[in-house]
Amino acid sequence: MSSHSSPATSAPLDLSRWRNLPLILMGAGGLLALIGAFVNTKQFGYSWLQAFMFFLSLSLGALFLVIIHHLFDAVWSVPIRRFVEHIACLAPVLFLLFIPLLILAPTIYPWMDPAKADHALHAKHAYLNKGFWYARVFIVFGIWTWLSFSLRKWSLRQDQSGAAQCTYAMRKYAAGGVFLFAVTLTLAAVDWVKSLEHQWFSTMYGVYYFAASVWTTLATVYVLTLVLKRAGPLRDVVRERQFHDIGVLFFAFTVFYAYIHFSQYFLIWNAALPEETFWYIKRETGSWWDIGMLLIFGHFALPFLTLLRIDAKLNFAVMIPMFVWAWLMHFCDLSYNIMPIPHPNGFVLHWIDIGCFAFMLGVLAKVFLKSFAAHPPYPQKDPRFAEAMGVYVPPATSGQAAMAHGKH
Repeated sequence: MSSHSSPATSAPLDLSRWRNLPLILMGAGGLLALIGAFVNTKQFGYSWLQAFMFFLSLSLGALFLVIIHHLFDAVWSVPIRRFVEHIACLAPVLFLLFIPLLILAPTIYPWMDPAKADHALHAKHAYLNKGFWYARVFIVFGIWTWLSFSLRKWSLRQDQSGAAQCTYAMRKYAAGGVFLFAVTLTLAAVDWVKSLEHQWFSTMYGVYYFAASVWTTLATVYVLTLVLKRAGPLRDVVRERQFHDIGVLFFAFTVFYAYIHFSQYFLIWNAALPEETFWYIKRETGSWWDIGMLLIFGHFALPFLTLLRIDAKLNFAVMIPMFVWAWLMHFCDLSYNIMPIPHPNGFVLHWIDIGCFAFMLGVLAKVFLKSFAAHPPYPQKDPRFAEAMGVYVPPATSGQAAMAHGKH
């Protein structure tokens, strides 16, 4: 890592000037969203859904990173695990933010209107009905809250005792939780976005949302790792390896997302079934075609070519703009999925979109910062911490043997 881009050689970052930013976002964004809810209720519903699915993807992506950390007994991610756990534990707050969608669901989901019932809805009625849809909302949020808080509970307990029992417990939760995670994320993506056009068929939609979620979360984690290192809390524990490995994962999910999205498009194009092709045909209208091209070149080609060089992953002058770009691409991706319903003729950045996004960002940032301040910034007694720091600690038996040898 070049010295000009290393956080270790940079001046400490003073975050005090930004401490009121979440409140400003909450106030300004909340005011815009509230006005929008009364002025244009339907647009507000879609704008709120778009912002919600954006920030839900960060929480679910963080939960996935915590799960795979324990599943693979990872070493490199130990110093950053704690703040990733806090992002995963935003699930209860996201449930509260989902309440407007519970109220507005009959307005924004056409299949909930009995007058618009058709053959496709009749065929899917066992799954797509109001009662079961609302029940699944509570089920998936219950599982996400239980799983994320259980993992963090044992992680914090490990800080106190350092007992092996804590490590084993987290592995067990991760082993069972990865299956629950896969099912619940798929249900959420299908129920809350794909069902906007209930006639459409796609068996890959859950994986599509998953790939985009983890991709965006890795961008966020990279930036937060850099900020927390320069600000102080992680200055002594984050090394070059953490930035490199996050960058490698981001590169991997760049390819994985492109593979999933292309596979979905190719299978639908190849089959040429009307109940599948209409979804993409609608997104070839007006400026939606341009957004589709932007996703091809901006969501895949640009980050792929940029990150091919190994040193790019450690160059903050390259990576920080790249991850700002990742947030923009994820927003465009969600617009591509959601907004052709209220705006079939092309992309529109509505002021209500901005208000909803700003309000949720402020709320979630405030809760995250409160959680981060209430607990140690990184795991205190994780058995892999020394290895993550690049420090070799000889086993006790080796030390005893060496002492015994010295006596002789």
